[in-house]
Amino acid sequence: MANIKSSEKANRQRIKRTARNTAQTTAMRTAIKKLRANIGSTGSKAGKDLGPLLKSAVRAIDQAASKGVIKKGTASRHVSRLTLAVGRANAK
Repeated sequence: MANIKSSEKANRQRIKRTARNTAQTTAMRTAIKKLRANIGSTGSKAGKDLGPLLKSAVRAIDQAASKGVIKKGTASRHVSRLTLAVGRANAK
């Protein structure tokens, strides 16, 4: 445990930042998993649900990138691959 006042404050800040980043990452990963699950599922309305799910996944990814949780290039790569996957699923 830190004994110096500034170290104690830095530790408190680290805990808050870690919790915030974890929440953001979890929200992003959940949105991506929901979309991927629906892309993989086969059903009569599988293609119709992908638009709103893609929008929410892209929104979660963009938020994570804007807050510095992930890098801009990583966010762009995620969005690009998800968009391609949705396009392929709708083409089938």
